[in-house]
Amino acid sequence: MRREKPEGELRRGWTTGACATAAVKAAFAALQTGEFPDPVSITLPKGETPAFPLALEQRGDGWARAGIIKDAGDDPDVTHGCMVVATVRDGGEGIRFRAGPGVGVVTKAGLPIPPGEPAINPVPRQMMRSVIVEMGGTDVEIEISIPGGEALAGKTWNPRLGIIGGLSILGTTGIVHPFSCAAWISSIHRGIDVARAMGLQHVAGCTGSTSEDAVRAHYGLPLEAMLDMGDFAGGLLKYLRTHPVGRITIAGGFGKISKLGQGALDLHSGRSQVDLDWLAEQCPELPRPRVLAANTAQEVLEMAGGIDLAQRVAGAGLATVRDVLKDAPVVSDVIIVSRQGEIIAHAI
Repeated sequence: MRREKPEGELRRGWTTGACATAAVKAAFAALQTGEFPDPVSITLPKGETPAFPLALEQRGDGWARAGIIKDAGDDPDVTHGCMVVATVRDGGEGIRFRAGPGVGVVTKAGLPIPPGEPAINPVPRQMMRSVIVEMGGTDVEIEISIPGGEALAGKTWNPRLGIIGGLSILGTTGIVHPFSCAAWISSIHRGIDVARAMGLQHVAGCTGSTSEDAVRAHYGLPLEAMLDMGDFAGGLLKYLRTHPVGRITIAGGFGKISKLGQGALDLHSGRSQVDLDWLAEQCPELPRPRVLAANTAQEVLEMAGGIDLAQRVAGAGLATVRDVLKDAPVVSDVIIVSRQGEIIAHAI
């Protein structure tokens, strides 16, 4: 059931790690007592104690299974509404983890979990271990599955990070904050980590799929080199400053790179705007009042005609990139891509 929210506030949700932990607790309780606690409550890393209703209860000889529907709140999370299922089996040695259907397996270095392991991140693993130990368990196998997870994983970073076969079990606090910038930036950082672990010497941060396709074709880069930067140029560049690769290409449309050229590091329309005064300074050949009367940066670009405004803006964007990278041993360039997917400017 979805929780109520105060008027005007965005509703928080729960991570896949929190849902998996609650499902593990319910399944292990049923394994011990024959009864499923419903709802089942857990303690999150910061002390919050949410309760989760069960959507699935199954039990057999030496095993029990519980499922919880993930509620991501008002966050546009691809896993919202999916079922996170935990199957707990008695026996073996120690507390072990297994990837069930719809949960991926790590195949590349650079992630918090080594290759060959289920894509269950360290904090969720610790949360699951803790509930087993608190309930007196020692030797169990925990299998986490997400029905339909393999298809959903295609909408995430998992394929390019080398996580094969499904989704990851994530979360450091157990709570999903709506439209979480931190989660996106964390994904960018993990992408850089994987690229470095693979020995890649050239990565690209792109604002969207159109610029990504153009840059990948231009340079012939592998998928793992493509960082879904979105609007978070600052989050990418600041991480590269301390975790360098040989070369970074930043690419996007004219409007986004105009903001970068102005010095903005968050390119989201709600957090930065194209400064028409600044654009007018980049093309003094045009009448200033005409530029200031434009509705969009794209309109200014179109009115510039034969003036190489895109190249000037790309150069300004490159100056911002290099200013953020400071003395990091990273070669940089900036590309502007048209809405049709053509490269219209390249500052090197």
